Amino acid sequence: MGGLFEYIKMAVQNIRANKGRSFLTMLGIIIGIASVIAIVSIGEGTKNQMNSEIDGIGGGQIAVSVSNDAITESEFITAEDVQAVREIDTVEGVNVSESYEGETVTGKGNFSIMLTAEGPDAKLLNNSEMKYGNYFGENEIEEGKNVCVISDADAKRLFGTDDVVGMNLDITCYDSSKSFRIMGVTTQKENGTFVSYTYDGMPVTVNIPYSSMEDLVGATDEFYSLMIQGDKTLDSQIIADQVVHVLEKRHQCAGEEYFQVQSFQDVMQSMNEMLGMVTAFISFVAGISLLVGGIGVMNIMLVSVTERTREIGIRKSLGAKTSSIMLQFLAEAAILTVIGGLIGIILGILAAYGICSVISGSIGMTIIPGISPTVIFVATLFSCAVGVFFGIYPAKKAARLSPIEALRRN
Repeated sequence: MGGLFEYIKMAVQNIRANKGRSFLTMLGIIIGIASVIAIVSIGEGTKNQMNSEIDGIGGGQIAVSVSNDAITESEFITAEDVQAVREIDTVEGVNVSESYEGETVTGKGNFSIMLTAEGPDAKLLNNSEMKYGNYFGENEIEEGKNVCVISDADAKRLFGTDDVVGMNLDITCYDSSKSFRIMGVTTQKENGTFVSYTYDGMPVTVNIPYSSMEDLVGATDEFYSLMIQGDKTLDSQIIADQVVHVLEKRHQCAGEEYFQVQSFQDVMQSMNEMLGMVTAFISFVAGISLLVGGIGVMNIMLVSVTERTREIGIRKSLGAKTSSIMLQFLAEAAILTVIGGLIGIILGILAAYGICSVISGSIGMTIIPGISPTVIFVATLFSCAVGVFFGIYPAKKAARLSPIEALRRN
């Protein structure tokens, strides 16, 4: 053990005696480690922010739709099916959503309309908050009232103001016209920047009870899809299985795969996998600099062997073992890479916070880098492995020098 400390001491002395060369040797390791840590941390922070936003929008939500086979057999989701699904203990709300194109004319001009017929739990499943008035519910749907809810942004487009509760909106759809009283105005929740709901030029969205669509498009008691809000504390797949079981039992189509399911959990998993692949690829590219840094360590150590050939000859002539010479040079290579790795870790963490701060300021949201102790540990271990691996050849070359040949060299 005492000999090992002596080798380390000698290695440190030699590094300090050649500070400039030692720093340039470590530079590749520093850049590689810092790049990997910064990229992985920024990617993890971005993924966490996206997951937080998506979970805030649709956590626990499940979409159930009828398949082409079901449509062929005229098996659609009915209003009675909706009520049966609402009675499942793990289901907090159910919404139907059928969209139709239409148009309206106000004092601000002609507008294209996306008329969305919804169910009694629409407010629960839509990512919005009430700014004025109220959302329609079971009473409005049962009575088929001609009421509607629009967003504050669309209200300003239509009327120049968002305080429009009580105003009427005349809508034409499929050559039929109907007047709807605005009973509520919504405003978008603050969920960040990654998920956006509106864009310039999109049609005005008008949400109405599905039962009020009968005069415009005919019967509306059959639906292609449901959006379900399940208990967020439970696995979405469990809730989806319960919903499908109820629907198959009611339609007597068990095993026919008439109902297809997709949950926000599946969407999040797919997005995380894609982002993880991108982060891994960029990290791999950044990690190439570690390889370059390791080659730099080997080159400098070979130069060091050449410069210290006479020293090696003297030590071997005085009885130094081949293993001792090898350990001395391996210790020097390892220390160089460990120091470079530690500096790289510090710079990588600082870079991650700095870049996230710049991104947060530019897009108006907060991204916190996901610093992973595992990544730091692996990066440190890898930097040590690089030093040892690329130090083996120079160390062996030094250890195998003949004392007589070494002493002959100037």
